[in-house]
Amino acid sequence: MRSKGEQMSLFDIYQGVEEALENDQPELFRLLDEHIDWYEIIPDAFFDAFYKRTGREREYDLESFLRALFLQDVFHYVEDTQLLNTLRFSWEMRRFCRFKKVPDASKLTRFKQDFCEHIRQVFERLVELTEPICREMDEALADILIKDTTGIVAYVAENNPKRLKPTGPDVAASNPQVKRQYINGYFCYAHRAAILTNGLGIVRHLELLDDDFRAKHPELPKEKREKSPEIDKEVGDSTALKPVLLDFRAAHPTFRYGTFAGDAAFDSYDNYTFLLKEYGFEKALIPINPRNSSPHDNENFNESGTPLCPRTGEPFKPRGICGGKHRSVRLKFVCPGSKKSGNTRRCACESPCTSSKYGKCVYVYPDKNLRLYPGISRDDPDFIAIYKHRTAVERTISSFKQSLCLQGRKTSNSLTTKADLFLAGISQLLCVLLAAKIHCPSFARRPRLLLAA
Repeated sequence: MRSKGEQMSLFDIYQGVEEALENDQPELFRLLDEHIDWYEIIPDAFFDAFYKRTGREREYDLESFLRALFLQDVFHYVEDTQLLNTLRFSWEMRRFCRFKKVPDASKLTRFKQDFCEHIRQVFERLVELTEPICREMDEALADILIKDTTGIVAYVAENNPKRLKPTGPDVAASNPQVKRQYINGYFCYAHRAAILTNGLGIVRHLELLDDDFRAKHPELPKEKREKSPEIDKEVGDSTALKPVLLDFRAAHPTFRYGTFAGDAAFDSYDNYTFLLKEYGFEKALIPINPRNSSPHDNENFNESGTPLCPRTGEPFKPRGICGGKHRSVRLKFVCPGSKKSGNTRRCACESPCTSSKYGKCVYVYPDKNLRLYPGISRDDPDFIAIYKHRTAVERTISSFKQSLCLQGRKTSNSLTTKADLFLAGISQLLCVLLAAKIHCPSFARRPRLLLAA
């Protein structure tokens, strides 16, 4: 329990809102009505497209659809019928959604398919609105951009356990965009999606890697199958990195991040050059992929690019970046036998390899090998500490699939799946926005008001 005068952080309130989404539905309706301005998050182009003259008035409002689909996600109604049945029997929920009568399931599907790109615009508007909120929550974590890919399992006959085989067809018969993939150790037929989050796990960008995405980026190599499904995934993830990040920058040209984090699938020389030289990251935290490695051509360095003591083979100690404005940027490493002594160091080796009392120093130039020196020494403790936050994207993917119902929908349609992907992102970001809106003294002192069952 917090004391009466204890200050709550924005992150504490964000967690409280998440719990309120699960535990107190009527209270959630009140908070949303009081603090969320739907006209602020829906672009004018969406209103124009939805209400364009068709010869008759719309039976249901645009805002009503978005409210209902948001509730479907946060209340974990995987099937549309669950949402619609609850609307029929819950006057409070129907009033919140502004429905005079409950639509049928086909109306929800038609809405997603007809206005998928406009739903994307709502998502991108919320990304803009929540970026300063993320920076306020934790500037360091908000400055990390993390990328991962996932598969959204489709509702196709090929995913029947009795028919699913490692040697099955490459695509599903009902939708060629649903492809055979190797996900979490098993084969399935799924849509591939890319996700960017910050170090807080708050989504920044989403892409369904479908035919539309490939048509937008003709520079992508033609997909080909290798003997190993793991190599297939690595190749696909690596080649999609640049177009996904370029699309993200096109959508949000003012956003800047200092650190990129990704798994070993992104470990290639071309990716480091793009991330550090073209895109402008200061650090690119990607583990070395053994499949992309060869024995180091210099025996005085280990596989991470750290110099080794010529006598003992012990790795040198990283001491950060040197140089700058008038000198080339260098990474400094000091003798493993040296120790701090006042404002300097002293070599304590029994048989020193240099006459310098300071001990031997080695400088490496990152620009000569960005893969080994991606803006930070791979043996630097900060590399490990920062990279641990990469799991934030995995938690977000799990949340999207399980809590926000992205997985398990009975559809194989690419447009519907794409809309569901953006709606999951919208639902998470509305939670972030609501947390910021209620950041006021009364709720800060009594957060349990949000959690009362």
